[in-house]
Amino acid sequence: MKENLRALLDFAIETAYLAGRLTLGYYLTNLQPDFKADDTPVTVADKKAEELIRSRIEKNFPHHEILGEEYGHGDNFQHATHRWIIDPIDGTKSFTRGIPLYSVLIGLEIENKVEVGVAYFPALDEMVAAATGEGCFWNGRRARVSDVSDLSRANVAHADAKSFDKYNRGAEWERLKSATYFRGGWGDAYGYALVATGRAELMLDPIMEVWDSGPFPPILSEAGGYFGDWKGNRTIWGKEGLGTTNELLPQVLKIIGD
Repeated sequence: MKENLRALLDFAIETAYLAGRLTLGYYLTNLQPDFKADDTPVTVADKKAEELIRSRIEKNFPHHEILGEEYGHGDNFQHATHRWIIDPIDGTKSFTRGIPLYSVLIGLEIENKVEVGVAYFPALDEMVAAATGEGCFWNGRRARVSDVSDLSRANVAHADAKSFDKYNRGAEWERLKSATYFRGGWGDAYGYALVATGRAELMLDPIMEVWDSGPFPPILSEAGGYFGDWKGNRTIWGKEGLGTTNELLPQVLKIIGD
């Protein structure tokens, strides 16, 4: 039976919105994070939002599996045909400091391909959502990537500039800095949303967990772009992230692959 991706997308949009509104109850309250073993922050808002998302999926799709940043996955995750991949707050560092670029991320992988993706930015009230064959939409309007065709005029988004050296991508980053027009920080998921909506041409992460990547293959693809690893593979499992337009992709891959 053919999947009703439109219905699944509507469910993901509503779920991301509800989780996002929950997080706003904690936003700008001087909420203090705890720190995990890898020194990344986590708050009660992260946990409550993931609990909300999980409860809705479990109620509506009891046979689907879930992978979330805060609570991991079940024993059957690797063998499941339908796998929800969620990050209740992507950008917790931003969230705890009152920077409005954090997001709720939800992706649905069906038979090893992400078919549905939603990124909601509660403090901005921006929703970017897509499903295969259904288009990509930004607050209800059709989203398209930029038509900039020359990398020298491209805007680049990124998160922590130090991470390029930390993960042995410093040389690639230096080449991209020289080849592009403008490089703005405070990226996280918002950088990929900027690419999908034509406000930036490139977003990249030298290290990226699967829950950070979950919704972006259909979002970028349906907007006319690319999301995947630094080698040109459209995947959420590459432990790194690259989002750009289809037109600029060969130029970007050549620079970071030299």
